[in-house]
Amino acid sequence: MRFWEYVAYRLILAVVVVFGVVTIVFVTSRIVPSDPAALWVGSHPTVEAIKKARIELHLNEPLWKQYAYYIGALVKGDLGVSIRTHNSVASDLRTAFSATFELIVVAEAIAILIGVPLGVVSAVRKDSWVDNLSRILAVSGVSLPAFWFGIILQLIFFRYLGILPLSDRVGTIVLLQHPLKVLTGFYLLDSLLTGNFAVFWDALKHIILPAFTLSVYPIGLITRQVRSMMVEVLQENYVRTVRAYGLPERQIYYKYALKNAITPALISVGLSFAYTLVGAFLVELVFNWPGLGRYAANAILSMDYPAISGVTIVVATTYVFVNLVVDLIQVHLDPRIVL
Repeated sequence: MRFWEYVAYRLILAVVVVFGVVTIVFVTSRIVPSDPAALWVGSHPTVEAIKKARIELHLNEPLWKQYAYYIGALVKGDLGVSIRTHNSVASDLRTAFSATFELIVVAEAIAILIGVPLGVVSAVRKDSWVDNLSRILAVSGVSLPAFWFGIILQLIFFRYLGILPLSDRVGTIVLLQHPLKVLTGFYLLDSLLTGNFAVFWDALKHIILPAFTLSVYPIGLITRQVRSMMVEVLQENYVRTVRAYGLPERQIYYKYALKNAITPALISVGLSFAYTLVGAFLVELVFNWPGLGRYAANAILSMDYPAISGVTIVVATTYVFVNLVVDLIQVHLDPRIVL
């Protein structure tokens, strides 16, 4: 199979998966025992208002027509209108997704900066106390519930030390005193681009605890992956050869060995990115982070089916897209996969 044939094949599979998710979401939203029209009208619905809402929401149509309306709207990028906020779900999700995406990017950056060096040191000092400690930390990071770890960090750094904020994305007083001009939806980037350093430092302090909480799982995953590959690579003949030339050990580890051991770790980073997107939901609730997790929780509590469906579709599409990118990177790095 040629490379472009493989790309086309994976794209078709991705579309099929997303289409399947969309269908399941539609069917589920229709079989749940609740009346979206009554929820749409409000807390004190009348019979006339409910009838009008059913016509407006196409709930009086046959199921296949409702599905056709649903697919047609999705093709146009219309995810419906939130029952809770009465805003466009797509608009709400753009705001929430930018907050979640910023949190995940910072968490993954922390995971790479800690996980890669820790994996290298663990492999270089194999079976030493450093290796044993790093392996314990890696296993703990993969095993610990993120929401519990987040609460522990809040107790330590907010309650006892008082050096980091408890929750939210940025302080309300700081935003009132220094209004932020939103360009991309990423507060750290927007504050830097607009020169609003007061908001930047405050947003940076707010993101440290939730990002570190979210990074614990990928840190453990990357550490274990890098250590495993580095142990194998350090046994290769070319490593013995460059060591015989008298090159510095640090240069051997990071320039030669890590270069060949990092590829599987990069794949793990991509897969952990997709996993972290789902794992961020509970972390956002713990830290009151205004992202997809909090938006989805509020939608579930208010039985806001369009919002719930929108979150599910966005998360599933992102997950499929990330996995597709990881597969293509893997094929690019190892062409034997498509043979």
